[in-house]
Order: sequence, then structure tokens, then C-alpha cells
Amino acid sequence: MKRHPGYLGCLLALLWLFGLPSGVYAADWLATPGEPLQPLIEQATDGDQLLLPAGRYPGRVVIDRTLHIRGELQAILDAGGHGHAVVLAAPDIIFEGVRIEDWGDNLTALEAAIFVEPSAHGSTIRNNQLSGPGFGIWLDAVNDVSVIGNTIRGDTRLRSQDRGNGIHLYNVSDSIIESNDVAQTRDGIYLDSSRHNVLRDNTLHDLRYGVHYMYSFDNRLEGNLTQRTRTGYALMQSKRLEVVDNRSEADDNYGILMNNITDSLLSGNRVEGVTQPLGADGEGRLAGGDGKALFVYNSQFNRIENNRFAASDIGIHLTAGSEDNQMAGNAFIANKQQVMYVATREQDWSGNYWSDYLGWDLDDNGVGDTAHEPNDAMDHLLWRHPFARLLMQSPAVLALRWAQRQFPVFRPPGVRDSAPLMSEPGREGNAP
Repeated sequence: MKRHPGYLGCLLALLWLFGLPSGVYAADWLATPGEPLQPLIEQATDGDQLLLPAGRYPGRVVIDRTLHIRGELQAILDAGGHGHAVVLAAPDIIFEGVRIEDWGDNLTALEAAIFVEPSAHGSTIRNNQLSGPGFGIWLDAVNDVSVIGNTIRGDTRLRSQDRGNGIHLYNVSDSIIESNDVAQTRDGIYLDSSRHNVLRDNTLHDLRYGVHYMYSFDNRLEGNLTQRTRTGYALMQSKRLEVVDNRSEADDNYGILMNNITDSLLSGNRVEGVTQPLGADGEGRLAGGDGKALFVYNSQFNRIENNRFAASDIGIHLTAGSEDNQMAGNAFIANKQQVMYVATREQDWSGNYWSDYLGWDLDDNGVGDTAHEPNDAMDHLLWRHPFARLLMQSPAVLALRWAQRQFPVFRPPGVRDSAPLMSEPGREGNAP
């Protein structure tokens, strides 16, 4: 049978009417450097792709349809110093490869390089470079968003507290924040009232807080690195967090801070070199101002296991009722003070490694034959009266320490490891 010449056209029209995927008709749009992008976006339809060649593009854009916007190397969007640079306002947008500069600095108005509205669920933001004063990426009550491989820098001309956060999640769920590099903003990644999100393999440096949780439940924090922050990981007012295999290097004040954290897991984390910075005058540190690898405040029913706390002023500081936590398999390596804990309730942490343990293992089972008690009565006295540190090496203090070791009846309640490990976990057979 010979087909009518218009048969194929009619067939395609019918398929379109009855649900042929719109992507079959997707169009490619080529932007022109120096011209604004918004007119092109308004001409495009769902499924179209907008390509930005190298060059500078003025103005702000609102993407209110499902588009794939891709910038070539050196494609720069200049927001003109106010407002959001890019607003994502449709589902399943892909926005990638664009450098964004000079958006607004009004933190009250949440001005951001990329502002993601609730309607933009399922969107992907990847491999962009953002440099400006306000928030980098703000996710607003949205779910299932991927933020991957972006580089975000704040404006160092502003005070730290006047800059926006690098990536801010507000009431966000089921999203992935992965492999981003954030520096010189206020906080690197901030989560507020957000659930079921994964933060993985991000590098966060030269910030106030690397990662900051507030009122956020059931989130996972995995494989991230913080450096030179004022606190590496600030975990606050949250439950059921999984904090696994993260690193804190040369952070000030706190490597990991737990404030009112419950039912959470800290495992496999490595914290090293946390110190209290010198004052502006270069003089000594303030009394009680030591850097803490792990600070646990009013936090209970957590599992803290297989972590390494090393080369810090204090390995772990517990206070304000933080007694009901499981502590096992951790390594405390060459901290100036391994543990700081002042309370009337005895803590038995069995099965940790202590670099200053002086006991022996006669039966060669890998566990010390005598308990390890990292603190004595003089430690407690010095914590309560910091100015007494001036006497730490005096003959009187040394005599009191000797007397306590000889007559343990003087030992105050504190931390005791009844089964100290002879080798650092994961390094059995090697010298610590």
C-alpha cells in the first residue's frame, strides 16, 4: 500500500498529542556574551538546553521552567551587586559550569548567588564557581536537590559575621551536598531544620564553622575535611546524626563540638591539631581557653567509637551532664591533656587507646593489665582554679601527684578505662 506523503507528519502530530515525551522536541539555545539571559529563558520550553559560551552576561535570571543551562569555561554571570543572581523555580533544572559574581549582600533578604525555591525539587547544581558577599547557595524548603562540585568563595573585605554561608539548607530533605569547596564565607555548610540529607566529601576551610547543624535530624555527614576554621563541625540541637570518617586539621577552638546532641553516631573521624589561637596582642591564651578535639556539652546516648583525637590542647572535654555516652575504640594521641571531665559520676570507658598509658600487657592479649586513669586530683583542682596552672611544675604539685598515685583513695570520680588498648586501633603491631 502506498502511503500518502503527509502520513508521517500526521503520525508525529498524533504521537505528540497523545503523550510523546517533550524531550524529543528539545531545542538548543546559544547565548550571546554581553546580552542578558532572561529573554532566552523566556523563549525556551521544558527540556531545552541553554549554552553559555565564554564571556560575561549581565543581569539576574529566574529559571521558571525545566531547563539545562550549561556554561563553557569563563562563562560569567554578573548580578550587578544586588538581589539573587539566579533563582531556580521549576523542577529538575540542571545548572552547571557557570561563574557567578557580585550578587547582593543583604543577608536579611537571603540574597544568594543561587536561590532554590520549593518548586525546584529534583534540580542539580554542579561545577559552578561562585564568588561574592551574600549566601552562596540557599536551598529553601525544597527536597531531592543535588549540589555537587561547586567552588564557593566569600568576600574577605567584609567581617566574617557579615558574610553569607557557603551552602545553606533551610527545611530541606533528601538532598545531597557533595564534593564542594567552600572558603571565606561565614559558615561552610549550614543546616537548619533539615532532614535526611547527606553531606559527603566536601572541603571546608578558612571559615567560622565548617559544618553547622541546628535542629536537624537523621542526617549523614561523611568524608568531609575542615581546615583552619574556628570550629570544624558544630553539631547543635539535633538527633540521630551519623558523623563518619570526617577530618579536622588545624582548626581553632573545637574540632567537633556536640551541643545537645542525642542518639547519634561519631565513628572513624580524625581530629588533629586543634588549638586555641593567641590573642590579637600575641600574648598567651586566656584561662580555660584550650582547643578541644572533641567538646561534648549536654549530650547523651551517643556512640563515640573508633575516632582519633591527636595533637590538640585537649583530646575530649565533657561537661553539663554528658555522661551516658558509649566510648570505645578511640585513640587519644599526644594531646596536652587527654581528657577534661569534672563531675561526681564515674565514667568507665573500656577499650580505648591512650598514647600516655604506662601499663603493661603480660598475657599479650592486646589489652593493658591495669586500668588507665587519665586525670588525677590535681587536674580537677587546676580546672576549677585555672590560675593555679602557674604552679603545675612546682615541687608541691609534683608531690601531690606522687601521693595520689601511691594512695588511690585520694582519686576523685572521673574517667577510667579498665581495658586500655596497647596499640592504636587499625595500627596493631605498629608503634603508636
